[in-house]
Amino acid sequence: MMKKQKLNELSISDVDEKLHDNLEDLQNLRFQKALQQLENPIRISHLKKEIAQLKTVKKEFDLGLRGGKDKD
Repeated sequence: MMKKQKLNELSISDVDEKLHDNLEDLQNLRFQKALQQLENPIRISHLKKEIAQLKTVKKEFDLGLRGGKDKD
């Protein structure tokens, strides 16, 4: 799980990249769970919370509530 301070330091491109990586990780964890190969099921809920945090930060960038818009 990311700390709030680390989230505040990310740029919009960093948020997009991290969000994409986390969504891929979540999909892989769900496959492992379906195949009963998942060692740490709590990691799924932590990853989902982090994804929600990243989506919130991304929305704040879109609404102009966060710093400059450095769109790539």
